[in-house]
Amino acid sequence: MLAAIGQLAAVCVGIPSLIYLAFQIREQTKERRQSAVNALTVQWGDLTRALHESAEFTAIYLRGVQSFHDLDAVSKLRFSAFQNRFFKNFEGMYYSRCDGILTPELWGEIERTMSDFLAYDGVRQWWETRKHWHTEEFRRVVDAIIARGDEPKAYSTYNLREIAAPETQS
Repeated sequence: MLAAIGQLAAVCVGIPSLIYLAFQIREQTKERRQSAVNALTVQWGDLTRALHESAEFTAIYLRGVQSFHDLDAVSKLRFSAFQNRFFKNFEGMYYSRCDGILTPELWGEIERTMSDFLAYDGVRQWWETRKHWHTEEFRRVVDAIIARGDEPKAYSTYNLREIAAPETQS
């Protein structure tokens, strides 16, 4: 009888401890998720800084989204380096979604952003030259977005025809 009372007491003490442990794990998971989202937000800001800090690069970017093939060699390299960072960031976000760090709502926002960029000929042209730098799984995600054939709208209110090519020095 005394042993049964001891076991009952152990259970009564153990259950609240398990509940507390489960609560702590859940809170740590939330904190880890929020920390990861914050890090991704900082990376995104660092990446897009090039677009608002350099008018020259912004012009290259806007010409590049229209046609990667029509860029000169230096502009192709700069556009390609930017796109590579952009898509590596997207790939990291994709795997964060797969790992449960990003919620479906956040991933939906990212996927819509990717769709906007991938609707442009120049971005799709660039992707064909560099998709082998990405994982097969992520390539399937990007290729599926491209296959939808979305209309380019991200810059539809900009007059992209006004973007002049850089002057060449003789």
